[in-house]
Amino acid sequence: MPDKSNDMKKVTRRTMLQRGAGVAALGAASALATTVSTPPAAAAPRDNASHSRADALPAAVAGIGIPDSRLAREAAAFARNASSETLFNHVMRSYLFACILFDRRGIRYDRELVFVSAVLHDLGMVEAYQTPTERFEVDGADAAQRFLEGQRMPAGRVAVVWDAIALHTNAGIATRKRPEIAMISVGSRVDFTGYELQKIPSDALEEVLTVYPRKGFKQNALNTMLSLCRTKPMAELMHPFAEVGRRHIPDFAVPTVEDMLFAAPFAE
Repeated sequence: MPDKSNDMKKVTRRTMLQRGAGVAALGAASALATTVSTPPAAAAPRDNASHSRADALPAAVAGIGIPDSRLAREAAAFARNASSETLFNHVMRSYLFACILFDRRGIRYDRELVFVSAVLHDLGMVEAYQTPTERFEVDGADAAQRFLEGQRMPAGRVAVVWDAIALHTNAGIATRKRPEIAMISVGSRVDFTGYELQKIPSDALEEVLTVYPRKGFKQNALNTMLSLCRTKPMAELMHPFAEVGRRHIPDFAVPTVEDMLFAAPFAE
């Protein structure tokens, strides 16, 4: 990729800083854009009769039951149809790891609510559900909400799913919330970073990885992060993915928090 001129770099940097300094305005504009544009519709899940046996979920993995309610089956089918095998296996491992850890702690939770939140939590990583301006977590939460409203899930339960998905990358906040919200952050973090993996019994870990193998998850996740940084860089403003963009993408111009601070239009 040829280098840009210094003048072009300055213009790009100045433009991004101006946008960064107006982060509140950006949020308002983002909300407006989401309101006036038609989000991608949640594709109707296949009829239960058309589900292949290969798509059927096991009754349990590593001693963790898989909910068999109509809603759980439809949510899993929807996630499987929308996602690559690598991504679907990740969301299933996230559910299983969360349940293993919380069951060992004796914490009570709504298993169907956790399962639905877990299997839908990365829809924002799927191109069909990405908007031009929102963080992927919000895109995913919105897509899950549309799907669940179509399934006539009660509004109060939909709101829990939305929070669980929107907050799942912010463990410091999510883990202070109710278990059904905290578990999506905990389970996905175990699978993404290995955090607390030592608390998963070795036989349970082996079974989870056998039933839902990783299939190149690390490189797949990196590729998706870079795609988001390239296609909607300002959605990564003050987001962990911005660091990935700065490392891998030449002239990635999304400002840092320090840049935003010193670009603020005050005399001192």
